Amino acid sequence: MTIRSAFLLLLANLGLSAIVIGAEPSLAHRPNILLILPDQWRGMDLGCMGNAEVRTPHLDRLASQGVLFRNTFANTPVCCPARAILLTGKYPHKNGMVANDLRLRESETTLAEILDKAGYRTGFIGKWHLDGGKRQPGFVPPGPRRQGFEYWAASECSHTHFHPTYFLDTDRPITEDRFEPEVWTDRAIEFLGQGGDAPFFLVVSMGPPHDPYGAPEKFMNLYDPARLTLRPNWEGNDPGAARKQLAAYYAAMTAVDEQVGRLMEALEDSGRAKDTIVVFTSDHGDMLGSQGQRLKRKPWEESIRVPGIVRYPARIEAGRTLDALLSHVDLAPTLLALSGLPAPAGMQGTDLSWVVLGTTDRGPDSAFFQIFVPFAGDGTPHPWRGIRTDRWMYARTEAGPWVLYDLEEDPYEQKNLARDPAHANELASLESRLNDWMERTDDAWSNNSMEPVEDKGRLYRFETFTTIAEYLEWAEEHPELAPKD
Repeated sequence: MTIRSAFLLLLANLGLSAIVIGAEPSLAHRPNILLILPDQWRGMDLGCMGNAEVRTPHLDRLASQGVLFRNTFANTPVCCPARAILLTGKYPHKNGMVANDLRLRESETTLAEILDKAGYRTGFIGKWHLDGGKRQPGFVPPGPRRQGFEYWAASECSHTHFHPTYFLDTDRPITEDRFEPEVWTDRAIEFLGQGGDAPFFLVVSMGPPHDPYGAPEKFMNLYDPARLTLRPNWEGNDPGAARKQLAAYYAAMTAVDEQVGRLMEALEDSGRAKDTIVVFTSDHGDMLGSQGQRLKRKPWEESIRVPGIVRYPARIEAGRTLDALLSHVDLAPTLLALSGLPAPAGMQGTDLSWVVLGTTDRGPDSAFFQIFVPFAGDGTPHPWRGIRTDRWMYARTEAGPWVLYDLEEDPYEQKNLARDPAHANELASLESRLNDWMERTDDAWSNNSMEPVEDKGRLYRFETFTTIAEYLEWAEEHPELAPKD
């Protein structure tokens, strides 16, 4: 290993961002960035990740043309916090998004704002889910609440996958009777055809495969539920119903995959594919009955693991597959580094551009996870913190250890070792490393709340809140409106 590589590895293991060395490229030579962000797509469900039952030919091809990060993770595996992490490069207790349906503070510095100031044309298409307050109709006016995005074809949050409504620069709703990813892809292709030679940063945020699961009939017909395999850690009383749900989930994935193919073709036709960084990931995964659990917010692989594909033909060697740990918080500083721009001092993620470019294949030695509030709606009983290494997954609540898995011996996490005396030393070591993560990121158990603020639409039914404290104050002043358990 070279001295430079060793130094970069040390920075990565410390969770620090390396400074991009060398002259800053001119605006004309900065790469474009296309971030494709479907909702609730768990990382193991891609053909290139070894799932032989789901059909993702375009994404498999994309992975073969760039680098596939097999270990890509959502630090806070739930919609709004994950999206805020991706844009700010900061953990939720720092950017304020500790619960679903809060508003991302306008004072936060986002990736879009940085790129906009650097001369990029910025665009956002699809599901936003960062504005807080009422989810529908979902209009976000031009200005600071768009967090640096100039072009806008989006709405807050609806999950009406076959009847999407969105807005441009006025509050006049645009509704289309088509499958949502088709609409977003059309808008994205229009964006790619505009703007001349200026570099662009475009986010295409697709709702599927998020529940309600499903896709147009031609995709549903591709999957026979009876032929699908449930994961070995699936638990439940009705495997037939679970396979039907899985078939609909896979159908939505294949439908999104087709739109990714359209996007890549349009990018190629534009002549800008070589100089465009394409990132494909998701905000979180989906338990789908594994561990007897549903949806997200959990410390298990089905919830925290997301897709991780990066293609950049001008600088990335095609066909690389890496086991390096990459998490949401790392993407913003990494993309800035690849664009020749420094990350703001407040960003907490690791610059992994050196890993992307092949200087080293070693990233951070662990990833850090946080959930700050309970949610009865998907069976998340308490806040928790966790750490994932290449071999171990450990999570605890404030009260004590919760789960410990040896992923090398038990990849489906079926044997919880948290109370196994034979693994006391390993638990103690991971506990120490988790404490280090909390100290390094300035996290504390006091950042949690046991108030059920995410249940019964508390944070979006009536008003807009940027903190849990604001909601609790409002609820005390409006006892006739605040939901009761």
